[in-house]
Amino acid sequence: MFVDKAKIFVKGGDGGDGLISFRREKYVENGGPYGGDGGNGGNLIFRVDEGLRTLMDFRYQKHFKASRGERGKVKGMHGASAEDTVVRIPPGTVVTDDDTGEVLADLTRHGQEVVIAKGGRGGRGNMRFATPSNPAPYISENGEPGEERWVVLELKVMADVGLVGFPSVGKSTLLSVVSGARPKIGAYHFTTISPNLGVVDVGDGRSFVMADLPGLIEGAHEGVGLGHEFLRHVERTKVIIHVIDMAATDGRDPFEDWIKINNELKLYNEKLAERPQIIAVNKMDMPEAEENFPIFMEQLKAYDDKEHIIMPISSLTKEGINDLIYKAADVLEVVEKQLAEEEEQNIATADQSERKVFKYERKKEADFTVKRDNEDYVVESEAIERYMQRFNMTSYDAVMRFARMLRRMGVDEELRRRGARDGDTVRIGDFAFEFFEGSDYNPYD
Repeated sequence: MFVDKAKIFVKGGDGGDGLISFRREKYVENGGPYGGDGGNGGNLIFRVDEGLRTLMDFRYQKHFKASRGERGKVKGMHGASAEDTVVRIPPGTVVTDDDTGEVLADLTRHGQEVVIAKGGRGGRGNMRFATPSNPAPYISENGEPGEERWVVLELKVMADVGLVGFPSVGKSTLLSVVSGARPKIGAYHFTTISPNLGVVDVGDGRSFVMADLPGLIEGAHEGVGLGHEFLRHVERTKVIIHVIDMAATDGRDPFEDWIKINNELKLYNEKLAERPQIIAVNKMDMPEAEENFPIFMEQLKAYDDKEHIIMPISSLTKEGINDLIYKAADVLEVVEKQLAEEEEQNIATADQSERKVFKYERKKEADFTVKRDNEDYVVESEAIERYMQRFNMTSYDAVMRFARMLRRMGVDEELRRRGARDGDTVRIGDFAFEFFEGSDYNPYD
């Protein structure tokens, strides 16, 4: 089964918790803090594997999570960081954030990687919090949660040459003739409902991958019929072979078919109109095709002054097939040379790193808001709530450190400005405490 779209959940590994520990040895009185840091969580990485051709692996497994970092150890030893988790995806996969719609990565080359969900940092052990005024802190950090998100994977077939055209014009038959592919062929519309790939051996040492893509209908750029399910695959092809039923077996006009298909391609993506195109005039073994072909050529000449590549063929009798694949190989050779030159220029100016990392944009630490909720004051801040997740707020030392941070950020001052008085309840996330107004108040006394 060909699966070309999937929605999955990814999460980086959580960081390991820091440890609270104190030195306890014979002849050593009042040993100091001895707790080590937790290890970092593993990253969740997408890596391109050219051996994959569909997103079938994601049809049943929807959740991918990297491993957690190891907890800190005694004697100040760090916990081990977790190994990265690698998820293999086929070349041509576009990764999009499901919430924002942002395209995170477009992965096309074998071995290309992207860190799609970064692992969390390990928490600090109590050794890190020792100060001259507090040489034996009873405080440590929890590991930072790994990044998580829902992403949509969309596969765009990586083919050198793509066959386009209305349903039942002979695309699948053509592919079966020129390659070893065995697509389903039937005398009805939309026999092909997913791309079929075949390797075409030109015979002179050259070869290329050809894709038989599902048939188009009018309005496909708006999603009508197979719509976008088809069009996204055309974007990857380097050369387009536009197959036309010159015998007009379904009563359609060959020239009008050519106009409509090109219009759908252009409306979907204007760059497709600039893609090299070979017009394969099919079913030339039929008498109707012999009559329609001269008319088609006159209409084409009157339409524009471009030099179109027109190849009369018959998939049934194999007439003109060799000429078609030789011409496709020649055009592809020119296109690949141009692409290689462009890629060399891009590499010269771009970052050389193969691995990219996408992270969430977090608000600055100073960003917070204070509002009233009945009699309570509510402080909203991503940075403050993240801090509270990392510390055990039942620890006296952690609470004192938290109070100091609020004062440094200006939260106390803002609460007073909003009218907070002694004994008023202040809520931050799930945590609630009493506000204390007093200019002489020092939580570290």
